[in-house]
Amino acid sequence: MAEMSTTLSGTRVSTLSEYRPTSAPRGTRLTCKGWQQEAALRMLMNNLDEEVAERPQDLVVYGGSGKAARNWQCYHAIVEALKGLEDDETLLVQSGKPVGVFQTHTYAPRVLIANSNLVGHWSSWEKFRELERLGLIMYGQMTAGSWIYIGSQGILQGTYETFAAAAHKHFSSDLAGKLVVSGGLGGMGGAQPLAATSAPATAISR
Repeated sequence: MAEMSTTLSGTRVSTLSEYRPTSAPRGTRLTCKGWQQEAALRMLMNNLDEEVAERPQDLVVYGGSGKAARNWQCYHAIVEALKGLEDDETLLVQSGKPVGVFQTHTYAPRVLIANSNLVGHWSSWEKFRELERLGLIMYGQMTAGSWIYIGSQGILQGTYETFAAAAHKHFSSDLAGKLVVSGGLGGMGGAQPLAATSAPATAISR
């Protein structure tokens, strides 16, 4: 297996380049230096579990192209950085690649993530795909690249905003007495009422 070592802000990380099945730690035993770091690690690893991810070998969590990390070297580098992260440090991840660990404080976020950001003149799918082919960016979907997946700040909030926008546009923000059905969930499973999905095919009838 190909392996190399690199240094991320003084932390030596192992970056393995090939796929290995992953499963998040369970129970109360820490594998990181604190529970905030452990929570981020477990969410990342659980999203790529073979029982969860759409195509774990390709780092795709759901939606056909929503990735948790840019490549397998980046994934393993993120894991090692999280395991070494102190309670007063913050890991910065840029479009699926760990780019720095900064001294912050205990009340700061342990991880900051920015995905798929392009600016101004270069903000187009053509430019994005070009950068993607070069390994310089990835598509994180709504939550695959941020590891949140299900939570009040993740997909549930996005789904709420989607339904709220549809209600505002078509029903003056009043869904009372309406039957709401969602489908087209892709890798997230079967249809559910008000299901959490990044791209809902939604029917709202009177």
